[in-house]
Amino acid sequence: MRPRILLTGKNGQVGAELLRLLPQLGELVAFGHDQLDLSNPPDICRTIREIQPQLIINAAAYTAVDQAEVDSAMAQVINTEAPGLLAEEAKKIGAVLVHYSTDYVFDGLKRTPYEETDLPNPINSYGKTKLAGEEAIRRSEIHHLLFRTAWVYATRGRNFLLAILRLATEQEELKIVCDQVGAPTRALDIAAATTQIVKNAYVQSVNSFSFRTVSGTYNMTAAGETTWFDFAKTILGEAARSSQDLSWFAAATRRRPLIARRVIPITTAEYGSPTQRPKYSVLSNSRLAQTFGVSLSDWRTQLRDTFASVD
Repeated sequence: MRPRILLTGKNGQVGAELLRLLPQLGELVAFGHDQLDLSNPPDICRTIREIQPQLIINAAAYTAVDQAEVDSAMAQVINTEAPGLLAEEAKKIGAVLVHYSTDYVFDGLKRTPYEETDLPNPINSYGKTKLAGEEAIRRSEIHHLLFRTAWVYATRGRNFLLAILRLATEQEELKIVCDQVGAPTRALDIAAATTQIVKNAYVQSVNSFSFRTVSGTYNMTAAGETTWFDFAKTILGEAARSSQDLSWFAAATRRRPLIARRVIPITTAEYGSPTQRPKYSVLSNSRLAQTFGVSLSDWRTQLRDTFASVD
C-alpha cells in the first residue's frame, strides 16, 4: 500500500525538488501558499484531517531574513506557530513530521562546525522564530525528523546563486561579504537526501513510517565551507565554463552577457546589512551520516553539478 504524503511549500526551493521526488514513495498531496495558508490555523487543521496523511513534510517557511526583522509577527506565525500546529495535528492521526530548520539558530561565535548538541543562540528574528518552531515540534513529542540546512540555493526562486548571475550582467565590479563562513547547499541535494531517508524508513518498518529510534534533529548541509565572497567567485567561474543555453541560466541572466570583471571582498559592516548574521555557521553532518548513512557532497561539487545539469 502506497502511503499518503502531505507536502507544504511545494513552490519553494526545497519544496519544488521534493515535488518531483516524493511521488516515487507514495501518494503525494502537495500545497503551495495559495492552496494552504500556514498563517490560517483552521485551514491547517482542516487540511490534515481531510487528507489523513501518514507523513507530513513541511518545506514552507518565512525565509526573508531582513524582512523578518520588520515583520516579526508573520515570521513568528509561519516559522513557529504553524510547525507547532502541524506537529499537534500530525500526532492526533499518528503521522510523522519532517521539518526544515536553519544554521541561523546559532550565534556564529564558534570556529568549528556546530553539532546538534551545541546550545542554540540565534541573533536575529529569523533564527529566533525558526528555533522556536523546533522547540514547538519537540514539545509535541511527535516522531519527527528535523533537518537543519544552510545557505540554500536552487535554479529557481530567490537565492544567492541567481542574484550573483543577475548582478554580473549589470555591474563590472561586485562587492561581496568575505567575513561570513558557511556551506552553500543545493536544494536538490537536500530533497534527495530527505527522500532517501524517508524511503529507507518506510521499507525497513514494513509499509509504515517509524522514526521511533531516530526521531530528532540532524544537520543536513553540503560538505566543506566557504565565504559568500569565494562562493560568488566560484559561481562566476562555473558560469564562464558552462553552457549558457540552460533555461534556468538564461532566465537568471535574461540572456544578457556577463560583464562582471572583478569581485571585491568587503566586510559585513561595510555591506551595511540591517540584520545581524552569524559570522560562522558551518554545521557538522556526522550524525546524519552515522544514523542514516547519508552524506551530501562538497559545496563545490554541488555547484558544478548545477551548471552541468540538463534542464
